[in-house]
Amino acid sequence: MSKVYTVAVLVGSLRKQSINRKVALALAELAPANLRLNIVEIGDLALYNEDIDVTPPAAYSTFRDQVSSSDAVLFVTPEYNRSVPAPLKNAIDVGSRPYGKSAWSGKPGAVISVSPGAVGGFGANHHLRQSLVFLDVPCMQQPEAYLGGAGSAFDEAGKLSEKVRPFLQGFIDAYAKWVEQHKKS
Repeated sequence: MSKVYTVAVLVGSLRKQSINRKVALALAELAPANLRLNIVEIGDLALYNEDIDVTPPAAYSTFRDQVSSSDAVLFVTPEYNRSVPAPLKNAIDVGSRPYGKSAWSGKPGAVISVSPGAVGGFGANHHLRQSLVFLDVPCMQQPEAYLGGAGSAFDEAGKLSEKVRPFLQGFIDAYAKWVEQHKKS
């Protein structure tokens, strides 16, 4: 029996019914048996401030524990102004502190950007990858994942479109292999 890897999934959109959250949930359903995806909520994290991190707020500690105890990380993000949303950047900062105790270090990662626009969040995807290099998150390079026109990815009942399913399946299958390869080394 192969090992089951836990994946901390960070969704860049805070809306409960966001397309990004729906994609994250769809990926959890499509994930192969060796991955268990868990959404780690970021909406309760206060803006990172080293002054309050002297005695970390409970939300900081809970978040860091959830990421640290995971085997891998997956980012599902919209694009805001050619970058990642502020709550996601804040979560990255909270998880990277205190200095020398980053929750991210060494965890195999991947990014999928989701947007109703045609470009599919290309700017956010690549901007996030820049941060992951510094955080020592080996990020899956291929397949790149940009889901443009995401407003039509789900029907009115919330069911994943059969046109999008193969794309998401290919992405999550490749990511499962990436995690397994990285964790064996």
